[in-house]
Order: sequence, then C-alpha cells, then structure tokens
Amino acid sequence: MKLDSNNYSVFLMYYHLVLVVKYRRQVFDSELSDFAKEMFTDIGSKYNISLVEWNHDQDHIQILFKSHPNSELSKFFNAYKSASSRLIKRDFPHIRKKLWKEMFWSRSFCLLTTGGAPIDTLKNYIENQGQK
Repeated sequence: MKLDSNNYSVFLMYYHLVLVVKYRRQVFDSELSDFAKEMFTDIGSKYNISLVEWNHDQDHIQILFKSHPNSELSKFFNAYKSASSRLIKRDFPHIRKKLWKEMFWSRSFCLLTTGGAPIDTLKNYIENQGQK
C-alpha cells in the first residue's frame, strides 16, 4: 500500500461517503451521476480530495475518496452539496420540477472512515451496491 505525503507528514486517509437525494426521490441515472461525479472531482481538487470510486443508485450516491489531513471535509461537503444542487437543478429541468424549491440533497449524509479495510474490498462493495 502506497502512502500519501506532503512536506511534513505521511498519511493514508480513505473515506466512504453516502449522499442521499432529498425525500429519497428516485432521480439518478447515468447522465446525472456523471455530472455529479465530475463536479465532485472538480470541487474536491480545491480541498485536496481525490475520487477513488463512485457509484449511484436511483436515490443516492456512494463515493470512496481519499484526502489530506488538512482537508476541511465539512466545508467541502457544504460547497459540493450547494454547488451541485444549484447546477443540477439548472441543467436538468426535469429534476427542477420534482424538487421545485427544495435543495437537491438531504441535509444528512453518512461518512465512514475505512478503518484499514483493503481498498479493493471497499471498491467491490461500492461497485456492487449499484447492482441491487
């Protein structure tokens, strides 16, 4: 396993994040997932966050990502959820009709550290969740 590093430290910080659509509306398809994934990558790069694995179901996304110790995860989540909500409703009019004045994402989320589980195991788990 290769460790990440910066000028002063060596680290390996992987997280599993689940974001749910408000009211668990079933709106995700491949096109919307790709759009949300691209936004995650773009915004994440500003917070030293790198996407490792991505999967979606109709009402949620599952993300495996890694970050630096100085990454401000809560600020990143707020930036990502706010920007993606706004742009999804702008670029996908059929979703704007379903969620009219509501935010796209539920306020809650699930964030788990990987706790030393092998990354291949986590990737497999996230990949197989979309097949249920």
